[in-house]
Amino acid sequence: MQRRVPLVIVLAICLCGFQAAKAPVLTPEIRSALEGIRADAMKADLSFIASDLLEGRNTPSRGLDLAAEYIAAQFRRAGLEPGGDDGYFQTARMAVVQPDFTGFELDLTQGGRSLSVRAEDAVLNTSAAVDMQSADVFKVNLTDSSLAESLTPRDMDGKVVLLELRRETIRNFRLLARKLSDAKPVAILILDGRAGPVGSAGQERLVDPEKQSSAGPPRITLSAKSAASFYAALKPGTGSATATIHIAAPRLTPVRLHNVIGILRGSDPALQDTCELLTAHYDHIGERQAGKGDRIYNGANDDGSGTVSVIEIARALSKLQPRPRRSILFIAFFGEEEGMLGSRYYARHPVWPLKKTIAHLNLEQVGRTDDSEGPQVESASLTGFDYSDVTQVLQAAGKLTGIRIYKHPRNSDLYYASGDNIALAEVGVVAHTLAVSFEFPDYHGVGDEWQKIDYDNMAKVDRTVALSLILLASDDQPPHWNEKNPRAGAFAKARNAQ
Repeated sequence: MQRRVPLVIVLAICLCGFQAAKAPVLTPEIRSALEGIRADAMKADLSFIASDLLEGRNTPSRGLDLAAEYIAAQFRRAGLEPGGDDGYFQTARMAVVQPDFTGFELDLTQGGRSLSVRAEDAVLNTSAAVDMQSADVFKVNLTDSSLAESLTPRDMDGKVVLLELRRETIRNFRLLARKLSDAKPVAILILDGRAGPVGSAGQERLVDPEKQSSAGPPRITLSAKSAASFYAALKPGTGSATATIHIAAPRLTPVRLHNVIGILRGSDPALQDTCELLTAHYDHIGERQAGKGDRIYNGANDDGSGTVSVIEIARALSKLQPRPRRSILFIAFFGEEEGMLGSRYYARHPVWPLKKTIAHLNLEQVGRTDDSEGPQVESASLTGFDYSDVTQVLQAAGKLTGIRIYKHPRNSDLYYASGDNIALAEVGVVAHTLAVSFEFPDYHGVGDEWQKIDYDNMAKVDRTVALSLILLASDDQPPHWNEKNPRAGAFAKARNAQ
């Protein structure tokens, strides 16, 4: 497919194998807009959004509401049109679930051994009462990657799945999670060796009442210390172990939450009714319930960095004359940390027709360059790298702006379903997440603060993103899923169904 670049942009650039006649050139108008993306402006934004005042932006919370108001104010200042049902706010009606530990019972038995889990050693994640007697237990050993990969959903059907989660087994857990989503276990028990559960108090969580009919099995996180010896003595797979679980129905309290949406209307009469999305999630995980010292999970990189990038790119592109031919929606999602609730809500309630939405680029963890695999400077990766031809657009833009867009050999596919892009991909929109660092120090820790962001590098990456949006918005032809890639097949099928 040859991409036709309008004369107003005059970008002699190769997007899909088309050979440029001369060195790529940016027009003065576009160069000025890209140079308007400033590191110091994003530092100012993030020093507020990731400040202690916002208390970790848990969903729901006062801090989350303050962040939403701030983002809406910046969209208003940039001159974006409001895209919600209440100004810039798209209102979602959710519910807070409070577990009820009345009559709680969780007993594991195997041969002559038994374990009775105390309420203070369990964290409950269930939307209904649980009442099961002597259900078979299926142990998964996540330290053995070959075992986790060889399991099938059918192996776990009708079983209580028991596993231990540690920092070094996170990747294998993600592999297993895909299979669990296709399986039908009656419950999932997780020994969390990374941090102890919070106990029977303060276990509120968020649910979407619209999706309760399809809610997954009850999930119970156990203190690793309390159950470690019992777990260690079990052999992987189904043995003689059984579980008896009794949990009362939780209490539900209605709440209202908001995606924040601003629209940059396109300039082309023929294309302005089509759009692309630039998004990030503005929530994080709140505060640690107890302990000494810093207890606030500020979430500067995850994903305050993406949020302020969306704001800054919106500011820059709103000044571009003429504006991009297609319309661009800038969205800050709530509830990503609660299971991508905000993006999934938008996918069910789009403010722009999905069949007219050509692409979705989600920004996640674009601020820290101190990746666990080594410094990530002037580079960024894309999840689902081979899933569509959006990758080629980003690579072309990266060549013009000095950012290498590359495929991470493992994380590109592994993390595709872990970002807000997946909600839009499942309904057919060509969607990816761009990240500078997949794994970094302080991930979901109290040390992820705004002072640790590499703002100059983030500005460079954001210029690549902004130019990519311009290129996508300026092409007569929308991007397409790579139907030759089996991993993209279901998404292409959903797109074709539109």
